[in-house]
Amino acid sequence: MMKQIPYGITDFSRIQKENYYYVDKTMFIEKIEMQPPYLFLIRPRRFGKSLTLAMLEAYYDVNHAEQFDELFGQLYIGQHPTKLHNQFLIMRFNFSEVSSNVNEVELSFKLHCCSKLKDFVFKYEDLLGKEIWDVLDEKIQEEPGAFLSAINSYATRKKNIRIYLLIDEYDNFTNTILSTYGTEFYRKATHGEGFIRGFFNVIKSATTGTGAALERLFITGVSPVTMDDVTSGFNIGTNITTDPWFNDLVGFSEKELREMLTYYKEQGVLMQSVDETVVMMKPNYDNYCFSRSRLVDCMFNSDMVLYFMKSFVLHGEKPEEIVDPNIRTDFNKLAYLIKLDHGLGENFSVIKEIAEQGEITTDIVTHFSALEMTDPSNFKSLLFYFGLLSIKGVDMVGRPILHVPNLVVREQLFNFLIQGYIKHDIFKIDMNRMSALFENMAFRGDWKPLFDFIANAVREQSRIREYIEGEAHIKGFLLAYLGMYRYYQLYPEYELNKGFADFFFKPSPSVPVLPPFTYLLEVKYAKAGASEKEIRALADEAREQLLRYSEDELVAEARAKGELKLITIVWRSWELALLEEVTLS
Repeated sequence: MMKQIPYGITDFSRIQKENYYYVDKTMFIEKIEMQPPYLFLIRPRRFGKSLTLAMLEAYYDVNHAEQFDELFGQLYIGQHPTKLHNQFLIMRFNFSEVSSNVNEVELSFKLHCCSKLKDFVFKYEDLLGKEIWDVLDEKIQEEPGAFLSAINSYATRKKNIRIYLLIDEYDNFTNTILSTYGTEFYRKATHGEGFIRGFFNVIKSATTGTGAALERLFITGVSPVTMDDVTSGFNIGTNITTDPWFNDLVGFSEKELREMLTYYKEQGVLMQSVDETVVMMKPNYDNYCFSRSRLVDCMFNSDMVLYFMKSFVLHGEKPEEIVDPNIRTDFNKLAYLIKLDHGLGENFSVIKEIAEQGEITTDIVTHFSALEMTDPSNFKSLLFYFGLLSIKGVDMVGRPILHVPNLVVREQLFNFLIQGYIKHDIFKIDMNRMSALFENMAFRGDWKPLFDFIANAVREQSRIREYIEGEAHIKGFLLAYLGMYRYYQLYPEYELNKGFADFFFKPSPSVPVLPPFTYLLEVKYAKAGASEKEIRALADEAREQLLRYSEDELVAEARAKGELKLITIVWRSWELALLEEVTLS
């Protein structure tokens, strides 16, 4: 029977028992055990963190010992088991289940934690002994910190009890509080006598006692912010976020993706070749690197891959929308990063810099508080943790160079830029009208009305002009708006025939209908007051460049079909001075 696609499933045992396809990550168990016992991992949303914790739970749970062969027999760790398998009582929390309503959050947090702790006692009552209830009076069972402390103290006294604590999405509800209600309510929960801080203080105490039953800890989240606030710096464990050993702990490597595609190709449900499918996925889902020493080992977002594969396996075709709607919702939650930077301040400038330069160089800050999020260095690091930036390389002194990993992320990041212009009444444009003009460009070859439309909007709205003064600013502005449409994979500074085209509009294989026209666009910039002769000279320079680029093999097919268009745009300051198409001989 063909294995099903485990899209949206984070229950490891269910995946193994119900014949779902599983990308084997169990070899990391050996590496985890070689680390210090208290670990902390940050990865972007919907990247496989919850399934990783579920895998650890199934492997270490003493109650799963009889199922070991069923769950792990065909996996790496089943053939190479460690001595610690099925040796622990598993205590697991998932803070995404906690309400983020500021009027309910404290009670919801207490109910969640106390419910999980009570489940823990019932689940392992035979091992703990019924006497445990003698130390858990009604009052203790209503206070998470006291409840956890009492369990750990009791288990420690028994001496033969080993506890593994797993916390999934530790910062989920606190991030929502921060984005929805601001720093005041957030501080009440995470500072001083705040209920979250109090709970983590108990965890710290439980991990530092001599011979403590709580032996191991694994926490996942999407940023280090809450951990810094609730622990005054992450001093209860080891942060493995950028550790090269764990670069590919979550997500799919290209090798893992190809193995999956090969399996479904052999099952007869993948209509395209493996190579063609990888080419379709790669620009949209790939290019996440979390360690500067693993630059060649970029990862695909596993959620987006499974979303894509679900459509292929069930319907035999690619999904109508290349972006998982759930991913888009998560991106929308990140918009508060920009909001925290009042007005169009330094953080907005960071987004603008990324649009214009394509990359930024910065040290990755490992811990900072919510009040420090608007510091530009911290903000850049936060974009990395949230998956909006990825490690591309290092500069001459070893600092990470960060860039936007793929087209899906770029669209969302540039949407922040566009929304910032709109919110602060700097620039507004009819996106529906622009979309219609873009379609005409893609499918009819009628490109000029689109650029006239953009130029007229700039002419009529003077506030945008200070933001697009200069060639790099103009190019970044165009990339942000033209990159919002999915008919093309839009690449800036694309290498073609020993040069770099300003913009390469490559028809996207992931859209339902492939646009017939391919575009190369060269943008030139002249200062205000430049003469017509100077404008013409720039246009002639662009013409020579475009003709040279057009001879590259990448656009040979489009050229042969008469579907390659070469466009020159010259700006005089903020004003569009020239638009012309270069004729191919």
